[in-house]
Amino acid sequence: MSGSQRLLVRPLRHGEARTVMSVFRRLSDRSRRARFNGAKPCLRRAELRRLATVDADHQALVAFVEGDPEPVAIARLVRDGDSAEVAFAVADEYQGQGIGTALVSRLVTDARAAGISELRALVAGDNSAAVTLLRRVARRLQITYEGTELSIRAAI
Repeated sequence: MSGSQRLLVRPLRHGEARTVMSVFRRLSDRSRRARFNGAKPCLRRAELRRLATVDADHQALVAFVEGDPEPVAIARLVRDGDSAEVAFAVADEYQGQGIGTALVSRLVTDARAAGISELRALVAGDNSAAVTLLRRVARRLQITYEGTELSIRAAI
């Protein structure tokens, strides 16, 4: 993303499956494996409905880059008491430009305001970008191995 392009972030609206699918289509097989912890050639209808759910316990933000009509990234929180699971994906052509960090940082701010003190994430063991992003937004990380995946607890 060049310095002249603006990042536009907005909440995902409940049931906005088309937006979720647009981001999914922009992910390479490698990025889909990193996001879903395994091969994911397509989203089943039930998965898409779940990912497009927004309510008191499910929050999501979507990002657009000025000049690109399609969404470039999505990040979501699923609340469970005073903790929440976090997940995020950025279209390959925009990775490494701070978009994921911007989205997750906004979610963390909202989570803190809502009384959430910990984020959880299950990431592929080789997904160093996700670990790096979580280190940027968390006060402290606790990482344990679950087979080939990393279970991350991040104090926010």
